[in-house]
Amino acid sequence: MRSYSLLSISFLSALLPVQALAQADDQQTLQQQLNLLKAEIARLEARIAEQEQASAADTEPTTPERSDGIRVGGAVRTNFSHTSYNEGNKNRGGDLQFDIFRLNLHGAIGEVSLDAEIRFFDYMTAVKYAYVGYQFHEDWQVQAGITPVPFGNKPYNSHNYFFSTNYYIGLEDDHDLGIVFQRLLRDNWQLDLGFLKNDELGGIDGYVSDRSDRYSYDVVGYRQPGNGLYDAPSRALGEYNTLAGRFAYQLQHNEDNSTELGMSVLDGGLHDEQNRAGGYQAWAVHANSYFGQWNLQLQHGEYRYRVDNAKQLAVGAYAFYDTIAAEAKTSTFNLAYSVPVTWGPVTGLQFYNNYGLIHDKVDGTANTMMNVTGVSVAAGGLFTYFDLVHARNQPFIGGSIAGDSSDTERRFNINIGYYF
Repeated sequence: MRSYSLLSISFLSALLPVQALAQADDQQTLQQQLNLLKAEIARLEARIAEQEQASAADTEPTTPERSDGIRVGGAVRTNFSHTSYNEGNKNRGGDLQFDIFRLNLHGAIGEVSLDAEIRFFDYMTAVKYAYVGYQFHEDWQVQAGITPVPFGNKPYNSHNYFFSTNYYIGLEDDHDLGIVFQRLLRDNWQLDLGFLKNDELGGIDGYVSDRSDRYSYDVVGYRQPGNGLYDAPSRALGEYNTLAGRFAYQLQHNEDNSTELGMSVLDGGLHDEQNRAGGYQAWAVHANSYFGQWNLQLQHGEYRYRVDNAKQLAVGAYAFYDTIAAEAKTSTFNLAYSVPVTWGPVTGLQFYNNYGLIHDKVDGTANTMMNVTGVSVAAGGLFTYFDLVHARNQPFIGGSIAGDSSDTERRFNINIGYYF
């Protein structure tokens, strides 16, 4: 304030008629002029003070009010399918069925967040994920509970309703019980480190009536020669003490173009209720690129289960069992193009083609292949997938991962969901 006053005095002094001061013929006239000068200085100082206060108010950082609470959302979905591998379905012209009703919880109370999803099907109820989170450092967050396993392109290595072939061997959208530390995206790189104690149903000793009643695919048993591909396993197994890591580096070309390059690894054990029965490992390299409205996803990796030289293992999900080769390689190639539109309630379209291959299987069976060509439509709370699937030895498309068919099956599928 002192510097402003001196400048004001100098400025006003220059404005005063110097000649009038010099020629004043009495002291009273001079005193009146000095009083006017002091009043003007006081007025300017008051104005400057007001401006300083206003400027301080504009620049002072404000802390946003915390909005504690848990938001409840969810979805209701129905599904239509027309297939080449089910004669009854073809004769009826396809089938329309209830898919799921699901509830989602998301929010925070204090500094601890909650994320959970439970799904209700006609034939089972499954918790997809349920974990609490806490950001204990500017760069790090921890999640504990049924958490996403950090592996591969995130959040999905696909664009369609059926995911990629990796999902059916437990390497996409998998969730297990454990703890995950996430380094938030800073300096263009991310790191996820997880310790998964066991699968989401409590592992080999989980108190569940059916170990196939789950959302995520996990190994649940040993396959002996002669077992059917869809039979319950003759010897139960459970994943435990798995270490998982995912590293990704972000290349920001410009505001609309970016590429994430990453690598994922995991290593864990298999238990048979009494002893360690073996172990398993998996790795993948992956890339996820956005070029304007285009999205390109690439991923290649390998997995291996080691249990008494077994060449096939049982997996479980969606209330049934399937069989996978104990060792194989996986490759996926996905391309999508997004289009914003204004057609009544329709606000967005995404056209895509997703291709996946499971090959070099240790059991000698034929490759698993799935190609999905489709479009997703966003319209308010409605989100719909239109998918045309061609596949060989693919679950839900007339086959098994450990199948040995040379026939390519077809499925036209429409999944309609209302999300709230």
